[in-house]
Amino acid sequence: MNITELPFDYLNKIANQLVMISSLLGGFSIAVIANLLVYKSQNRITNTILKSTTIAAGCFLVTLFAMTNIVMKTTEGYPLKITQNDLMIPKLTGFIAFFVGIITLSLVISLSGWTKSKKTGIFTTIVGIITFLMIVINL
Repeated sequence: MNITELPFDYLNKIANQLVMISSLLGGFSIAVIANLLVYKSQNRITNTILKSTTIAAGCFLVTLFAMTNIVMKTTEGYPLKITQNDLMIPKLTGFIAFFVGIITLSLVISLSGWTKSKKTGIFTTIVGIITFLMIVINL
C-alpha cells in the first residue's frame, strides 16, 4: 500500500492534522509577510525572505484547502460515492504544497540571521538546515 491508497478513515485523520498544521504555519507566514511589507529595507536578503515567506504562505493555503476537501469527502455521511481516484489530485497537491511550504519556511529560518550579521547568519543557516533535516527524517 502506498500513500495514494490509504484507507479513507486514516486519510481523514492525516488530512485533519495537516489542516491544523497548515493553518498555523500559513498564519505565521502571513504575519511575517505583513511585517516585511511595512519594513522599509530593500536589500536582497530581505526581498528573498519576503518572496520565500510568500511562497510558504501560498503553499500552506493550498494544503489547507486540499486537505479540507479530503476531510469533507472522507467524513461519514458525505452524500456522494468517493473512490481513491477522486482524491488523487487533492492528495498530491496538498502533500506537495505542504512539503514545498516546509522547504521555503526552512529557507526563511536560514536567511533570517543574515539581515543582522555574518555570525548570526551562519547560526540561523545551521539551525534552518538542521530543522529541515529533522522534519524530513520525521515525515
